[in-house]
Parts: sequence; structure tokens; C-alpha cells
Amino acid sequence: MTVEATWYLIIGGLLIAMALARKLIAHLPMTGAMVYLAVGFGLGPAGIGLLSPDLEHGAQMLRLVTETGLVISLFAIGMHLRVPLRDRLWRLPLRLGVGAMLLTIAAMTALTHYGLGLAPGLALIVAAALAPTDPVLANELRPRAAGDAEPLRFALSGEGGCNDGAAWPFMLLGLALCGVEVSGTGVIGVGGITGGSAQSGGEIASFAGFTSALAWGIGSAIAIGWLLGAGVVALVTRLRLRFDVALGVEGFLALGLMSACYGAAQLLHGYAFVAVFVAGVALRHQELRATGGHTAPTEVLEKVERGERDKAARTPELAHAYMAESMMAFAVEIEHTVELVLMLLIGSVVSAHWREVIEWRAIWPALALLFVVRPLCTLVALAGSSATWPQRLLAGWLGIRGVGAFYYLLFAIERLQRVAQDAALAVVMAAIVGSVLLHGVSATLLLDRYLRGPRDG
Repeated sequence: MTVEATWYLIIGGLLIAMALARKLIAHLPMTGAMVYLAVGFGLGPAGIGLLSPDLEHGAQMLRLVTETGLVISLFAIGMHLRVPLRDRLWRLPLRLGVGAMLLTIAAMTALTHYGLGLAPGLALIVAAALAPTDPVLANELRPRAAGDAEPLRFALSGEGGCNDGAAWPFMLLGLALCGVEVSGTGVIGVGGITGGSAQSGGEIASFAGFTSALAWGIGSAIAIGWLLGAGVVALVTRLRLRFDVALGVEGFLALGLMSACYGAAQLLHGYAFVAVFVAGVALRHQELRATGGHTAPTEVLEKVERGERDKAARTPELAHAYMAESMMAFAVEIEHTVELVLMLLIGSVVSAHWREVIEWRAIWPALALLFVVRPLCTLVALAGSSATWPQRLLAGWLGIRGVGAFYYLLFAIERLQRVAQDAALAVVMAAIVGSVLLHGVSATLLLDRYLRGPRDG
């Protein structure tokens, strides 16, 4: 009971303190993630020892918790991107989420293979974990509200929504090269781990199998996310407008839609993270069509009195805006709690392995990723785009690594046990810590300076 009471006291005190200090932190060169990381480190084995994660035996549970957090965050990101699908602005996140990510995977695979001596499969696993930018920790970089079309914020947010799912097939390919039998997006079993030469990589190890799995994974995820996202909006608004039912349950609807998309995509071997992100985009797109591109949903709802929310949900010109804004607000609120929990876990893992994390062998690949690979890959991906030079340079620096990298690390450890832990843990955790600290200190200052400066190239 003493331990339980201590945990209640710590979490409660931390939540209250962060709620009171949120405005202060927003004006300082720091983020909530930095605080949570430090607290997690202090609670871990290097501190008071209240939080002692076991990666060898508890990787699956940690991965499931992390997975849930990513699903919530990806849905929230999708709902922030309120721009018509034909708008040229969408090209920026696609260039970053696909082009820059592929270049990063190639560069980090070569760097860890030749620089660290990792076998090709393990090098690809590390690269796939490090390539995606993070949707959870990058919430300060998002559009300030649905309808904010500032190019840098839109590009970074859309990138975070795209690349966590887009990195999935490369993680599977890395596992296949290590001898794990995979088919589509499911892992069937473990073959012999032979230092990186594929003995039984399954169909995904072949180019044809990899290409077909990639096409099916992305295509099916987009279809599932769009059909469910748009379908739920159509069904609920119809029920509300015609029968006065399904009112006041936006939280249930948001959680249900996220879960249904993720589960359906997994069952059909689609890339489930992509499906959830697309569902958020689809839901927002339906609101955009109903409300109109020239009126922000917050403006539409300003005329609604606080006590008349149910009435707004039953009014044709307000129903879509009310539903979308309520679901987005719910997802964002849950996301704050998710960030706290996951960063405490990450901090405790760093606390348990801090000696490995501060070794130069782990630090130099992380520094190379943040200071060289990410900026150069971003500049190449955005070459010839509408992005200005300040936007390209800032996008190159603000490639935050965090929860997404932690998820892929756990996924690999779960299947390769000690092999992946020894090869990938220190490098991935060093990159996460470096990103949380460096980007946490610099992101707010750089964004404020950018937003105050001239917008022409």
C-alpha cells in the first residue's frame, strides 16, 4: 500500500504542477517532455528505484502502452490538418514523410552498418526506429488550431502523421534479414539469427514480396482510415439530425474510431498507424466540406451558448463543426496524459541503461542523425518545393525523435530479445534524449523568431 500511495502522490503532484506551470513553461526554453524525462530518470534505477522497467521480459507490455499513445496522437494530428486534399500544401508533408524518411533510413543504415559494425538487418532496424519524427512530442509544432495553414507547422505535423506508419515495412524487412519469419505485416516466428544474413526472411525479404506488401499495406490503410473516418461522421450526424440520438458521446466516438481503424488495418495487414492518421484527416475533411473552407470551425461555434451544446450537435450548419472540434479536443486532452506516462517510462529506461547511453558509441550516431543526416535529407526532399529557405532549414532541425522511436525499439526487442537490445538500445535512447533536450531548448525560440520574421524566401 505504501508504494501505491507513493505513486498516487507522485503522479497527482506532477499533473497538478504541470497544469499550473504550463503557461510558464510555454515562455521558457523547455518543454513538458523534458520535465517528464527528468522525473522518469529520477524514479528509475539510477534514482530512487520506484520504476524499474524490464525490457527483456516486459517489452510487450511497454510496447502496447506506447502503441496506444501513438494511436491517440496520430488521430489528433490528422484532425489538426484542415486543408482541402487538392491543396498544394499537402506536398510538403508528403515530401518529408516519405522522401526525407527514405533518405534517412538509407543514410542511417549505412552509418550504423559501417560505423558501428552492425549486421545489415540490425542496422536497418536501428535506422527504421530512428527515421520517423515523433507525433507525440511535436505537439508544440502543430497548427495552433484546425484551419491554421502555416506551411512549416503543417509540414512538420503532417510528416509526423505519415512516417510512423511508413517506417513499418523497413522494420519488418530488418527483422526478416535477421532471420525472423514475417508475412505481410505479421511476424510469424523466429528463425536463426545469423548476424544479419537472411536464411528464412519470408516473402518480405524478396523485392517482389516487399513491394507488394508495401503497396497493400499503404493502400489498405488509406482505404480503411478514410471509409471508417468519413463513415462514422456520416452515420453520427445523420442519427443526430434525424433522430436526436448519439449526443454528447464524442469521447466514446473518438476512442471507438481510433480502435476500430487500428484493429481493422491490422486484421487486413495494412499499416495501422497510417489508417488512424487518415481517419483523423477524413473526419476533418468531412467537417471542412460541411462548414466551408472560408470559415473556421471555432468561428462557427462561437455563436453557440455554453448550455446549448446539444442543440449545436442537432443543427445542420453546426453539427459537423461541433463533432470535429469536440473529438479533437478530447484526443488532445488525452494526449497530454499519454505524453506524461510515456516520457516517464522512457526516462526510467534511460535511468536503467544510462552507462550505455552516454558511451561515445551511442552518442555519435545520435549526433550525426540530428545535426547531419536529418538536415541534409530534409533539404534534398524539399528541393524544388514551395518551402522557403527558413522553412527548409527549420524543418531540417525540428525533426523530433521520441515515442515513435521508442515503440520501434520495443518492437524489435520483443522479437529479437537480447540481440536487438544490445545493438539498438543505446543508440536509439541516446537519440531520444538528445532530441528531447536539444529540440526542447531550441524549438520555441526558433519558431517564435521565424513567426515574427519575414515570410518570403
